[in-house]
Amino acid sequence: MAMKKVVVINNKGGCGKTTIATNLASFYASRGQNTALFDYDPQGSAMRWLRMRSDEQTPVYGVVAHQSAAKAVTMSWHLRLPPETEWLVVDTPPGLKGPDLADQLKGADAILIPVLPSSIDIYATADFIRDMLLGTRVRSSGTPMAIVANRVRKNTLAFQALQRFLASLSIPVVAQLRDSQNYVYASENGMGVHELDKRPNKEERQHWLEITDWLDSQLG
Repeated sequence: MAMKKVVVINNKGGCGKTTIATNLASFYASRGQNTALFDYDPQGSAMRWLRMRSDEQTPVYGVVAHQSAAKAVTMSWHLRLPPETEWLVVDTPPGLKGPDLADQLKGADAILIPVLPSSIDIYATADFIRDMLLGTRVRSSGTPMAIVANRVRKNTLAFQALQRFLASLSIPVVAQLRDSQNYVYASENGMGVHELDKRPNKEERQHWLEITDWLDSQLG
């Protein structure tokens, strides 16, 4: 199959981009597909997760992708991928605007936008989506995009506000990830939640099937 590039993006920090990117990368790797993970965030959380990954887990090819990492070589050489790569998952930094935002979205086959159930995150995400649709070629290119509601606690006022915001968009909401310690444990051990024991993790596994089923339906 031709390589598929999935960009996980939102200019609001702390919304769960790394959680989604690492879980998605580990999902495809565990499915037996050659998977790469780009970490554009100078904080390096995705690469820290990758270093925690044990040899017992299916490997993910990782690249420290932000500009300061490429010191003695060209950026294109630094970002080269193994020719057999099937999935590339991109973890982006916060605060992207203008040309930097357009560069991150270049060549994307699908876009995932994580959103937290808080008023600050809702307003920031609304501004970001507007900037992305108006300031890049995403709309004209027809690149599939979807929202992932993250750290959801149902039956709260914050979640109800998030639901109202999401209902106002013409972008599908493919999953609502609950606020669970399973994500904390998985992150600390370089794993995805689908790689944890199945019994206490059934709901999280179902959420990730919703996300990957949507990606598969869009990308083939």
